[in-house]
Amino acid sequence: MSKAESAELILKLYELRREDTMREARNWMISFFPESGQDIVQALMNTETSAFYRMVMSYWDMAASFVNHGAIEEEMFTDANAEHFVVFAKIEPFLPELRETFGNPNMLANLEKLVMRQPNAKERLAKSRESMKSVMKARAEMSQSA
Repeated sequence: MSKAESAELILKLYELRREDTMREARNWMISFFPESGQDIVQALMNTETSAFYRMVMSYWDMAASFVNHGAIEEEMFTDANAEHFVVFAKIEPFLPELRETFGNPNMLANLEKLVMRQPNAKERLAKSRESMKSVMKARAEMSQSA
């Protein structure tokens, strides 16, 4: 895979992220802060949020599979994207439970493999979750003062 071909595929993935429904799904996912595996199961059972959750998670798992199989250069992909890391941070603590609940030991395995290969992955995931908690707290405080 040449750098130019990797760049072209990354740009194509970016174009997919700009599609209206995908943007709506990504906006929902960014505001979704699960505190348990059950929160994720509920999101999947809710007709209003299930499609958004599945769209975002399957998109990033698919993109990660391209990287894992060498269709996109990993360094270029991780330099150009951070959203997959944030998305994975939201579900990582609950992934074993979700895999057991749904009887799918490979659920989001491509995304997990890519993220966990990154330097200091566990620390970065924890830091991302703490940042998200701060955002949630700030939003709650803004809502109360409005």
